[in-house]
Amino acid sequence: MRFPPGFRFGMATSAYQIEGAWDAGGKGPSIWDTFTARPGTVRHGEHGRVAIDHYHRYAEDVTHIAESGARDYRFSVSWPRALASLDFYDRLVDELLAAGVRPVPTLYHWDLPQDLEDRGGWLNRDTAHRLADHAGAVVLRLGDRVRDWITMNEMNVQTLYGYALTDHAPGRGLGLAALPVAHHQLLAHGLAVQVLRTHDAGAIGIANQHFPVYPAGGDPADVSAAEMFRTLTNWTFSDPILLGDYPDEMIRAGVGVAGAQLDRDLELIGARLDFYGVNFYEPTAVEAPRAGKDYSGVLEVDIPDGMPFCPVPVKSDERTDFGWAIVPSALTEILVALRDRYPALPPVIVTENGASFHDTPPGPAGRVEDPRRIAYLDAHLRAVVEAIDAGVRVEGFYVWSAFDNFEWAAGYDERFGLVHVDRETLVRTRKDSWYWYRDLIASQSTR
Repeated sequence: MRFPPGFRFGMATSAYQIEGAWDAGGKGPSIWDTFTARPGTVRHGEHGRVAIDHYHRYAEDVTHIAESGARDYRFSVSWPRALASLDFYDRLVDELLAAGVRPVPTLYHWDLPQDLEDRGGWLNRDTAHRLADHAGAVVLRLGDRVRDWITMNEMNVQTLYGYALTDHAPGRGLGLAALPVAHHQLLAHGLAVQVLRTHDAGAIGIANQHFPVYPAGGDPADVSAAEMFRTLTNWTFSDPILLGDYPDEMIRAGVGVAGAQLDRDLELIGARLDFYGVNFYEPTAVEAPRAGKDYSGVLEVDIPDGMPFCPVPVKSDERTDFGWAIVPSALTEILVALRDRYPALPPVIVTENGASFHDTPPGPAGRVEDPRRIAYLDAHLRAVVEAIDAGVRVEGFYVWSAFDNFEWAAGYDERFGLVHVDRETLVRTRKDSWYWYRDLIASQSTR
């Protein structure tokens, strides 16, 4: 594999999944603190109160990142922690820079302060303005050293899993009535970009999840179902940013804003970006509902009855231990589709890609062997090269994740990390994939 000069190899994490120290320094609760406290919401009743204790072990963790040769570290700033103090992120940024690693903070990665959720959460337009306040506080504190920013993470997952369904925090279960959540997150992104530009913050982007959606067959009803699902999960969250409008009238009518106000919002949302982040894991296949057919267990979350689309298994020779289909060509496909759909697509960074395998503890020699993860990353990085060769301007790739961590409603069973974390002792052990990634990066830097 050969990547363009200056290609940005990195790793990614998020605050709630790794930091722990859930109430340190006066930090208030997030929606995930509340959600995980409810019985039955998370596998094994697990939570992120300790997570992997990155809050106290960040210096060691930065060493694992830096010694891999990764030069970008994407992390998130916990919104409820930032309301109390930004001291931790001050220390983290200084540690990263001293180690030669570029800090790339995400302003919002799903950990909404609970008091804002109590006031309506992302159903409340005011939450977008509070996110802008958060952006202003963070850039004032860190902007003298941080020059790369991501506003929001996977707005489609927050909208679908957390508000349309009940599988993630806050678990509202609103169905299509959750569309205003999408708009208010997009507005928060636009307002945050405005704040960051005012402070001359540097390069600004967003991390959106994208994936191809295939019809189960040639039946026109299946094709129509796939198009609707593709629009809801992909283009609803990228068209306003990159084309300045929602993809169809159904979405436009459902976001809860109209007329001149919507036009003003869309102008903010469509502000220029310096890069566009793409999170990718697997493609999806759907069909029109078949009476009496059981669709449960196909996706990580179940689509409720009554929707005009139902998921079916994606054809794949191999799956991760999380059950996700391994289809590297789908990454090339979605990158090319984005380039074709958006004539003014900014440079792309793959801001998340990785796989969960249930790695065994370190062996007698201290090794954690994970050949399937190495094969997965190798194949997906080759898919990135194919997209570059096809004319997509991809400038970076961040592995999800730097460390085994709290995988939201799936708890700690799912291990995505390049670094193994023992659940009892929290001891870190570099996996074979960490060494593979280090060697790949080194091979590029010697060009």
